[in-house]
Amino acid sequence: MTNMKKKITIPRAVGYGLTDIMGGGAFTVIAAWLMYYYTTFVGLTPVEGASIIAIARIVDAVVSLSIGSITDNFYKFKLGRKFGRRRFFLLIGSPLMATYVLLWFTGMNYWYYLLSYLLFEIVMALVLIPWETLPSEMTKDFNERTKLSTARMFMSGTGVFLATFVPARLIAYFGEDNAYAYFINAVFFAILFAICIFISYKVTWENKLTPEEERELIVQSGKSKSFGETLSAIGSVLKEYWTTLKIKSFRKHLAIYLLSFTAKDVFNAVFVYFCVFALSISSSLAADLLSLSIIGVPIMLVAGFLMIKVGPGNLYKISYSVMLICLGAFYVVYLTKPDSMVVMLFVIAAFYQVGRAILDFTPWNVFPFIPDIDEIVTRQRREGLFAAVMTFARKTSVALATMVVGLVLQWGGFVAGEKTQTIEAVHTIVYTMVLGASVLLVAALLVVFTFKLNKQTHKILVDEIDRLKNNGSKLKVDPQTKEVVENLTGFKYEDIWKDNDESKIKSA
Repeated sequence: MTNMKKKITIPRAVGYGLTDIMGGGAFTVIAAWLMYYYTTFVGLTPVEGASIIAIARIVDAVVSLSIGSITDNFYKFKLGRKFGRRRFFLLIGSPLMATYVLLWFTGMNYWYYLLSYLLFEIVMALVLIPWETLPSEMTKDFNERTKLSTARMFMSGTGVFLATFVPARLIAYFGEDNAYAYFINAVFFAILFAICIFISYKVTWENKLTPEEERELIVQSGKSKSFGETLSAIGSVLKEYWTTLKIKSFRKHLAIYLLSFTAKDVFNAVFVYFCVFALSISSSLAADLLSLSIIGVPIMLVAGFLMIKVGPGNLYKISYSVMLICLGAFYVVYLTKPDSMVVMLFVIAAFYQVGRAILDFTPWNVFPFIPDIDEIVTRQRREGLFAAVMTFARKTSVALATMVVGLVLQWGGFVAGEKTQTIEAVHTIVYTMVLGASVLLVAALLVVFTFKLNKQTHKILVDEIDRLKNNGSKLKVDPQTKEVVENLTGFKYEDIWKDNDESKIKSA
């Protein structure tokens, strides 16, 4: 374990963020193309294709919970102390990116595609969950964390662009009906992901062990745990996961994150179908429209500036408003099919990507501050737990949303492998994309209006943590600070920062 007090420069922040080329890129390719690939080149029905994604992500979501607790406690093992309890998983995850290629073989059966996708999902979780905790490990400063998160989302935006631009070029080169384009695409990205993750491993660091952790290591020195004792310890940590939902700001953050990202997932899952069957344009043109995600790359930089100036709540409002307008515009194009349809589609898609980029940017810029809110309640650093819960909830919601989309498409009459679809199937595609995504975005927007975490309230919270750590009296708390702490945590001030015997979270 290290405690390298290095300055977080822009190159170092970029190096940290490179891993999200995999996070943004892989998820984009999967969301936009995997269902279409299954139903077009593999011959699976919409329900079969959706069930693969749903089953794999539900299983992976459960596994992800274990990964979070393992990384929090991995310092107890020699590998964790040598390579870092978080960073060790980046080191082993880099070569395991080769599993991405397994998804894109043709001629296999249902069980092959299920197992290969499940394997890659688990590998991604092994990398992303510990990696997501690193900003909280590396610095407590709001601006420095925002720099790291902005670099992360800049790289994510780059990954999203590559995940749409590269397939578009390959499909155009090999032809609409050639599955080889998808395989070459997978090889390219597997190599790129491996390189990016290894760079992130090299340029990041972790915080030193707390005094409590040091004492625990001394007590454990010379002792070895049996396999049963290790499982029991992990099991006791798993019981803590539900306590993360006791933190008021985290509940709201999680709701905003899940609702908005599921809206994006619904759009991505159906957009290629919408273009091919509702608008009668090619899949390569659909990929070109998606590749306008390049617009999101500079938008990430602007969003990083606005994150500090106007706060996450206003960023959410801008994002969702733009996306809702664009969804309505896509529907108007479908109804009218104007002569300038292609030009209009590019304009609408460009604005949609502005909103989508801000949507992607904001939740993971908010996340590093959630463990600080938890710390003032529990007196613990539980980044891994919160990252695992977010990943678990996200993958579960994606699984359910994907399954619902598959069921709805098949219920609406979509027939796999057919070049044209019935009018009922087309209507199902259109309304799934437009109404499904819109309802979820509106729901997220309603939660945003009650979300109070920003730069100012976070500083008040962190200052209070520092005051209490320096033996400050809870009886002398400033009234404004008390109000902020209670609003962010959902706990009465009297119930926070208790001694170790009292620090387990109880109902507020």
